[in-house]
Amino acid sequence: MSRPVVRKSLVVAVAVVVVAAVAALLADVATAIRSEHRLSVAIAESPRVPYDPEVTLAGFPFLTQAGDGRYSGVTIAAKGVELPGCEPQRGVCRAELGATLGSFDGPEWGRFSGSDVLHTSSITAYTRLDAVTLARFMRITDLTLSTPAPDGKAGGGGPQDGVVSRSEGVVLTGTVALPPSDGLDPRNPPSASDYDGPKVKVSVAVDLSVTDGALRIRATDFYTGPERHVAADVPPGMRAAVLERFSMTLPRLPMAWGVEPERAESFGGDIQLVGASGPAVVRPDEF
Repeated sequence: MSRPVVRKSLVVAVAVVVVAAVAALLADVATAIRSEHRLSVAIAESPRVPYDPEVTLAGFPFLTQAGDGRYSGVTIAAKGVELPGCEPQRGVCRAELGATLGSFDGPEWGRFSGSDVLHTSSITAYTRLDAVTLARFMRITDLTLSTPAPDGKAGGGGPQDGVVSRSEGVVLTGTVALPPSDGLDPRNPPSASDYDGPKVKVSVAVDLSVTDGALRIRATDFYTGPERHVAADVPPGMRAAVLERFSMTLPRLPMAWGVEPERAESFGGDIQLVGASGPAVVRPDEF
């Protein structure tokens, strides 16, 4: 066989292998996407999940695990879950509920349904509140949250500073009336741009913890820097009362599949409860 013929045969063989590999990859990706959609729809059957959640199945190649019904893991993020204990006049309080399952057994070929029984090696779950929701619970309508960088290090405490989250020294900034009220009296709101009575905007350092399964926020002192903050003169006789307005224990919040929260921490401009469990049996429609 001549060299040109050999080269042509090799080129054809390589092309066939490449086409087959691409086709297999596309089939794998398509099956994974279809399975993720089915699991998302199944989880949305839960009464408290208002929208199809974001679902990402782990592992490659996916076809291998789908054929066996043994999956490497999955991450789930359900947004807009309504929370209990929020006053209707201040707006609905919502959270993002998320979970990561370790390896789990499920239906073959990703044919998930709400009533499936999934046996998983582990669950890590979180319930995340943004500043708007936290403000509604605390009745401080202009509330913002930030995570300062460690002492002696510049920056705002973001990933670029090596700080993703923390439970102590988290900064809350907001406006409260003077003297501080509980925010329930419409004539003396805790924070409002059109409130013409005495008020003060301050930055306060708080510690986050879990008490009897509930998020506890405890103000420790006024925050004075170095990160961006609001400095204000608070009358000495009102300092303790102003700090107290930034302390609260929230009602017990839902967690994915009833996982008990173990810690509370900041997450950028949000606050989240985090918990984990070992092997468990769960159903998508009970998320």
